[in-house]
Amino acid sequence: MDWSPLWISLKTAGAAIVITFFLGIAAAWGVVNLENRRVKVILDGILTLPLVLPPTVAGFFLLEIFGVRRPLGRFFLEIFGLKIPFSWQAAVIAAVVMSFPLMYRSARGAFEQVNPDLMAAARTLGMGEWKIFYKVLLPNALPGVASGTILAFARGLGEFGATAMIAGNIAGKTRTLPMAVYTEVAAGNMDEACRYVLIILTVALLSISLMNWAAMGLDRGRGKE
Repeated sequence: MDWSPLWISLKTAGAAIVITFFLGIAAAWGVVNLENRRVKVILDGILTLPLVLPPTVAGFFLLEIFGVRRPLGRFFLEIFGLKIPFSWQAAVIAAVVMSFPLMYRSARGAFEQVNPDLMAAARTLGMGEWKIFYKVLLPNALPGVASGTILAFARGLGEFGATAMIAGNIAGKTRTLPMAVYTEVAAGNMDEACRYVLIILTVALLSISLMNWAAMGLDRGRGKE
């Protein structure tokens, strides 16, 4: 059995979740603090769009943005010597785009659940906004943020459509677990495909169990306080 799709998937999802975590929290914090309701609704729709778009459509847009004949694609090629389409970096970008809405919406929901009086009290004590964020807001929103992180990681691990469009299905390079399942089924190797499916199911169940365990642990810790 070829284990490279598992390592590529884990590496891709691991790199993607680091990017998604910070982008999602920053976007959620920014949207929550927006006072203009109309702008907030429009921005929220744009940030959530990859969640409802067909993955192949998202991949099409990524090709339009990072293609070697596009300004951003030429920038990476000329400055860093990196051709984004059909590279491992393209798989990471696809995973980030498709998992971002889960991280963003989970973080935003968690932030909105925090009692505003806590932050108002912190301001009366002279705390700055950044300090309020990591001393008051983030600790109180931690269960939701943790759940979003795990869900986003699992989503990045299972990404297929956008990855197929921009990263392709290159063995040992961009062939992730979902791509490996597709390849083996297309070749008629159902036993090999089943093995990859079992790996995906195991990772997915572990992710859900970890999310529930983390949420219960955090709630128990807050109850003791």
